[in-house]
Amino acid sequence: MYSIELMVMEHDNILLFIEAVRNACCGILEGKEVDTEDFEKMIQFARNYADKHHHGKEEQVLFLEMTEHLGKIGENLIQHGMLIEHDYGRLHISDLEASLNLYKEDPQTIYKLGIIEGAAGYANLLTRHIDKENEVVYKYAEKSLAPEILESVDSRVRDFEKEAEQQKIQEKYLGILKDLREKYCAN
Repeated sequence: MYSIELMVMEHDNILLFIEAVRNACCGILEGKEVDTEDFEKMIQFARNYADKHHHGKEEQVLFLEMTEHLGKIGENLIQHGMLIEHDYGRLHISDLEASLNLYKEDPQTIYKLGIIEGAAGYANLLTRHIDKENEVVYKYAEKSLAPEILESVDSRVRDFEKEAEQQKIQEKYLGILKDLREKYCAN
């Protein structure tokens, strides 16, 4: 199914991003300076690629169909599981941004800790979240949604992707990912 394959591929990109985030946090622990510009790029990537672009397709298309057509199980899985975790991810990124802004004004160790807490919290949450979506949620959707609903999901996700391509969303944020990986994941 096109939309599920695309979302899994985006998860792969997000996991590559998470590796860079973790490595940047380890660098701080090892005594490197906080690169505020890189953490700002991480916030941009998390908000605009992982959340608006990727979660946008989930929340506006796939999860909507699951809650509407899969009864109480689908509703609980999405409403009380996946959407809550999306909100926790947003909270971690907001915490990271607040600590980063405080650090830029006054570079104290306590704000470094806040940067690490927000970034590492996001990384840990998203790693587990992605596994649940790939191994449970997406498989359940493919198995349980009617073929015509799955076709509709694919069609709407294609439209979502085309609009994002016109705005160069994928190009911009995959470029940021490439830059972060070159800096923080070089072997």
